[in-house]
Amino acid sequence: MISEKFETIHTITAYLAIKEYLNNNSLKIIENKPVPDVLNKKRACFVTLKTDTKKLRGCIGTLRPAYKNLYIEIIRNAVAAATRDNRFEKVSLKELEKLFITVEVLSELEKINDIGLLNPEKYGLIISDKYGNRGVLLPNIEGIDTVEKQINIVKRKAGISSIPEKNLTYYRFSTEKYS
Repeated sequence: MISEKFETIHTITAYLAIKEYLNNNSLKIIENKPVPDVLNKKRACFVTLKTDTKKLRGCIGTLRPAYKNLYIEIIRNAVAAATRDNRFEKVSLKELEKLFITVEVLSELEKINDIGLLNPEKYGLIISDKYGNRGVLLPNIEGIDTVEKQINIVKRKAGISSIPEKNLTYYRFSTEKYS
């Protein structure tokens, strides 16, 4: 039975994908089901797993669509968040039942030249340098309430804190969040 805490087709899909993978080491069953209309579009997404105490347990996503539709995007990112986020051990089947899942569907990336267009509550941020180093932060993360804090975190994640601003490229994006 699917936990009542999953209220949307997005989070139910993520949960079922993780469960199938942990049980069978395969995604054939879920990937071969009919695609719900709402998920039959090409969109990028992030899947975030958190414990019951709201601690991060895994987060993997794509900035641009990597698969034929959002349904497969959610499935693959959910399994990756549960099994391949190198910050954490692989999620166990027993642990899965206690986790909370969030799916954030990304808008198109928008290149910006003015940090005045940023708002950490509304927009996620990507900063990259010309060598391909890149940091990403989703929008509306607890404790990140200023543009300066958001920029510093993203630059630190990318390892580009000391690179002059003129050599950096900024993109913002919004998300539709499903819990």
